[in-house]
Amino acid sequence: MTDAKTQIDETVKSNDVVLFMKGTKTMPQCGFSSRVAGVLNYMGVEFTDVNVLSDDAIRQGIKDYSDWPTIPQLYVKGEFVGGCDIITEMTLSGELDQLFDTNGVEFNKEAAEKIREANA
Repeated sequence: MTDAKTQIDETVKSNDVVLFMKGTKTMPQCGFSSRVAGVLNYMGVEFTDVNVLSDDAIRQGIKDYSDWPTIPQLYVKGEFVGGCDIITEMTLSGELDQLFDTNGVEFNKEAAEKIREANA
C-alpha cells in the first residue's frame, strides 16, 4: 500500500489539477466521474485523469489518502477539493471559479457561466 500512497502523493503534488475517477476523461465509466470530468472538460481545465479501475491499489489507496470514501476525487494544487456533489455545488455557486482563480488554474469563465445559467 505504501507504493500506491507514494504514487498518489507524487501525482497529486506534481499536477495542478488531478481527477481520480472511474474511467478516463474521454471515456468515463460511471455517472459521477462523467459529471465531474464533463464540467472540467467543458470549462477547458487542463487536468490529469487517473483511472482507478485500472489499479486496485490506487482505487483503495486514494480513499485512504484523502479519508474520503467515494470516487471521483478532485485535487487542485495538491489539495483535496471533493467528490461529485461538492464539485457540482461549487460549480453552481461560483466557488470552483474562485478556487481556480486563486490557484492560477486557467479555465473558460464563459463556459462556467453557461453551466450556471443552464442550471438556474
